[in-house]
Amino acid sequence: MINKGMMTSLTNEWGTPKLFFEELNKEFNFTLDPCATDENHKCNKYYTLKQDGLKHTWGGERVYCNPPYGREISKWVEKAYAENKKGTFVVMLLPARTDTKWFHNYIYKQHEIRFIKGRLKFNDGKQSAPFPSMVVVMRWKLKWRNWMRILSFITS
Repeated sequence: MINKGMMTSLTNEWGTPKLFFEELNKEFNFTLDPCATDENHKCNKYYTLKQDGLKHTWGGERVYCNPPYGREISKWVEKAYAENKKGTFVVMLLPARTDTKWFHNYIYKQHEIRFIKGRLKFNDGKQSAPFPSMVVVMRWKLKWRNWMRILSFITS
């Protein structure tokens, strides 16, 4: 029998469990939560749905992003990817949907992926999520051509 909860959800907001975030924050020291609510934000600096974190630059921040898990998730992953290409450090908590275009276009073979053993209990609830999760760490990588530009600038 198919579990209906695996195919649909009543909400696209899955609030990060507090202890889970605290462990990540110890490692990464986040400064921005770009997709939060006034009630569930994880950083002092955050954007709500009304402020729309997709429209803001994330430059100069250490970003923790647990985006809405609906159809808009690809926009958040693409935004994180674009901000990372400009040098912003981004960590995302995502459903482990390895069959999606956004996973293959913006994550796979490009960033560190940490698959989470078991299922998270979102919003510090009692029930486990109906899907597996992963943490994606987008570290800025200086490409060889950028090193060449830096070296030519220094030596000229």
